[in-house]
Amino acid sequence: MRTTTGWQSSDRSTALRRVPIERRELRDDDLAVRVDYCGVCRSDLHAIHGVTGKPTDGLVPGHEFTGTVTATGPAVTGFAVGDRVAVGTIVDSCGECAMCRIGQENFCYQGVTSSYGGRDRVDGSTTLGGYSREYVVREKFAYHLPEGLDPAAAAPLMCAGITMWEPLRAAGIGPGSRVAVAGLGGLGHLGVKLAVALGAEVTVLSRTPDKAADALSLGAKDLLLTTDETQMKQAFGRFDLILDTIAALHDFSPLLRLLTLEGTLSVLGAPLETSVRIMELTFGRKNLTSSGTGGTKYTAELLSFCAEKGITADVEVLPSAQVEEALTRLEKGDVRYRFVLDMSDLD
Repeated sequence: MRTTTGWQSSDRSTALRRVPIERRELRDDDLAVRVDYCGVCRSDLHAIHGVTGKPTDGLVPGHEFTGTVTATGPAVTGFAVGDRVAVGTIVDSCGECAMCRIGQENFCYQGVTSSYGGRDRVDGSTTLGGYSREYVVREKFAYHLPEGLDPAAAAPLMCAGITMWEPLRAAGIGPGSRVAVAGLGGLGHLGVKLAVALGAEVTVLSRTPDKAADALSLGAKDLLLTTDETQMKQAFGRFDLILDTIAALHDFSPLLRLLTLEGTLSVLGAPLETSVRIMELTFGRKNLTSSGTGGTKYTAELLSFCAEKGITADVEVLPSAQVEEALTRLEKGDVRYRFVLDMSDLD
């Protein structure tokens, strides 16, 4: 086994401990990656608190990270030592089902192996995440990090970015499209950037006006107050796609009323329980959908697009030793817009 250092949670606590952790020896198609930067996702908090069903004791979070290849297995052909790489939420899948064959491994019929808290398909061990100095990953699930993308600011593209990208592509968003983004946080701010870069007219939906300046600076045309009845009535039937990034339980009906004929509400903030008034879908033949991160096809496409357009996340970088601070502030919503841990202090 290979030994490295990481940040581990036990007893559902955000007071992570710095501990030695073991990685597998390289299999034929494996890369060893020195993790340089790892994003802090709200789903890390959910996992620590036992909401996602992942084992909580011995949990090492982290599923959006960038780094450098330090070793390769004998069958690896697409990477070499020294290459910059990015790794996301999925590190294995069955490779055989209909979803895997079209590059949508995120919907693998046999279930994916997630970057942490998942089950290794070969030895049955529990995967440990990117809050660590080294990660071992199959070549298929590593991506070249394009030159020009800052590795710290690019790390959140591997979860937050791809979570926004897949529904944008599925809806065929481009010039002339009208897109709304509900919630301007770690997910939402990337949704605005990506939709604008695709040529869409973008509006941010918010309960308060305090993010109006940020919305405009990110490229949105305006901010619509969902608490303002007049504004909501004026926006009736306006949008082709709404990217709903709100994690809290909320009523979908006001958002569905903003959609045009055959418009789509894509629920991405993962509220755990909700209900839908079917007539809100019936009127206008509207679509209610969701998505979970992304497969290899769209992830590679996203990184290429972001390199071309110069898109990365707005991040606050902290030494990894401040991981508890990052998690605590994230829980309070005190971040603009994504925390990223610098893992070099684990050396």
